[in-house]
Parts: sequence; C-alpha cells; structure tokens
Amino acid sequence: MKALVSDTHSAIWFLAKSSNISSVARQALRGATDAGEPIYVSAITLVEMAYLIEKGRLPEQDLTDLLNELQNPSSNFELVPIDLAITRALRQVSRNDVPDMPDRIIAATALYLNLPLVTRDNKIRAANLTTIW
Repeated sequence: MKALVSDTHSAIWFLAKSSNISSVARQALRGATDAGEPIYVSAITLVEMAYLIEKGRLPEQDLTDLLNELQNPSSNFELVPIDLAITRALRQVSRNDVPDMPDRIIAATALYLNLPLVTRDNKIRAANLTTIW
C-alpha cells in the first residue's frame, strides 16, 4: 500500500479503533502503516479538532491521541502544513463541490500530494479526487 492522506474523522476513528470507519478505509490505513508508508494529516485537522472540542462535539482525548501519534518518531502519521502549494491546490477544489473550508484544505492536500484521500465525506468523495472509503 502506498502513502495516503487521512481526513479528520478517518484519522480519529482509525486511531481509536472505532467501528465508524469502513473496513476498506481501515485496511488502507493499516496497509500504509504495515508498509512503512506515511499517512499524511493536514494541519487544518488539528485546528478543526480543537474547534470541535470547544463545541463539545469531540473529546479532548482524540486530539491528544493524534498529537501523540504525530510526535511519535516510529509512527507513520505525518503533519502537512498549509503552505503556498496547498493554497494553490485549494483553487482546484470547487467551493460548490466542497463548501466546508477545512474539507477543501484536506482535499487540496491530497490533490497536491497526488495521493488518495481516506474520507467518508460524500461531498469530497463526489469531487474530482481519488478517495477511499
């Protein structure tokens, strides 16, 4: 399995071993991990998680788990900053198709890296991207 980009909920559910993640998505993420390939996470994921925690929609532990994974040198999870290249790729993800800005940034990250995006989001999956769910 090659490298992947994970959206916010896919990363959370994979790390938590939640039944919310599809078996195909779990296998893809596990395959990347087993092959030593990176699982990229956009920096906007951390911002989105902090926001969801503040709104009471996500437990603090989910952010702690992802932060620990990102800081673990033996982990396959890698943080991708929002930079000029991602900003340029964002313009290729239509706001009409993917109206939520964090989702557009995550999609643009996958587009820029030319990697599949693991996501359950129907709007992202309907956009012109390679997705896994």
